[in-house]
Amino acid sequence: MQDLIQKAGQVKLLVMDVDGILSNGQIIYDANGVETKAFSVQDGVGVKSLARYGILTAIITGRSSAMVNKRAAEMGVNHVVQGRDDKLIALNELLSSLDPALNITAADCAYMGDDLPDIKAMQTVGFAATVPNAHAEVIKRSDMVTTRAGGTGAVREICDLILKGHGHYQDFIAHYTLDEAQTQDNQS
Repeated sequence: MQDLIQKAGQVKLLVMDVDGILSNGQIIYDANGVETKAFSVQDGVGVKSLARYGILTAIITGRSSAMVNKRAAEMGVNHVVQGRDDKLIALNELLSSLDPALNITAADCAYMGDDLPDIKAMQTVGFAATVPNAHAEVIKRSDMVTTRAGGTGAVREICDLILKGHGHYQDFIAHYTLDEAQTQDNQS
């Protein structure tokens, strides 16, 4: 676990897929053909926690949906790329569009994906994470498999790990408790 925390401590940008990561992967249509997705509130708190400490976030998804834009705005996601089947090209384009002063390379990124279109991007970044119900080939190529499935707090697990790696976890938790903020995380 300490190796994962160290690896997470290098992350400057968390990139997330949507279907199967931020949502449970189901696409539900109502009688009028309107698509809906369910998102985890816990994931939203996790994504917002990263922003508090200057860690950027992005979404790269193969589908396009207004509800993804809405959820991304609610969570404060910095960059949203939709309708892109080739996630590696989308990741490289995203990285090249960032302010050079940020000095963010693929090695500084974490990527969360769950299916075959995510693999190349996951193999390119410094920290690759997935969910337990991901495709077996994705699991095989991941640094970490969360305990929770997509749409049920899996992103939050990665956000918490990144905060621990950066030494901000206890300070973040202290905002929600009556405990004193610690200057160093208790890693045990």
